[in-house]
Amino acid sequence: MSLLLEHHLVLLGQQVSWAEFIGQLCALAVVFLAQRRTLWTWPVQVAATVLLFSVYFSAQLGGLATRQVVILAISIYGWWAWSRRRDPVYGIAVRPATGVERLILLGLMLGGTTAFALLLDSLNASWAPWPDAWIFVGTAVAFLAQSRGLVEFWLVWLAVDAVGVPLQLASGLWFSALVYVVFAVLVVQGWLQWARAARAQRAASADPGNAAKSLA
Repeated sequence: MSLLLEHHLVLLGQQVSWAEFIGQLCALAVVFLAQRRTLWTWPVQVAATVLLFSVYFSAQLGGLATRQVVILAISIYGWWAWSRRRDPVYGIAVRPATGVERLILLGLMLGGTTAFALLLDSLNASWAPWPDAWIFVGTAVAFLAQSRGLVEFWLVWLAVDAVGVPLQLASGLWFSALVYVVFAVLVVQGWLQWARAARAQRAASADPGNAAKSLA
């Protein structure tokens, strides 16, 4: 891993470590795979997690580094959960969150961000504790919602991206910031695709004979 951190390539006149480059490419691949609701989403996410942990740890971003450990645990759960929700026709079962679930997601983001930011600040573990905490908690909440097949997980990702781009730029991780911008575009596409899939799956439950028409 140290070799990937120490060796760089030059993109648009800027040095980017191989660990950051490969890790962010894996992270981008995860978005494409998640759009298509394939189980390959999770093993690729594990690879991205290991690489990006090393990148953020070396950049002294405690929240971003620590979140990779949490993502690893959630990825293992998500892999298991998705393997139990496969449908031979419609793939992984997805659905909109209920009103209660949306309130829980919002509460987790706001309460978790506050608690974690105060912790990072007290430990002097990050030079930007509040945005660092928002990205950490938002990422964990997004992956948790994704593992449950909730369409709203894409919207949580948008909230993470909105803070992630300026934080990455301020940290000198310009390539990661660029990836976050691409994320935002892909996230909108993923949200639309999952919403469409959720409607098709509801139609399948209500009228199996006509459900296939909603996929056309």
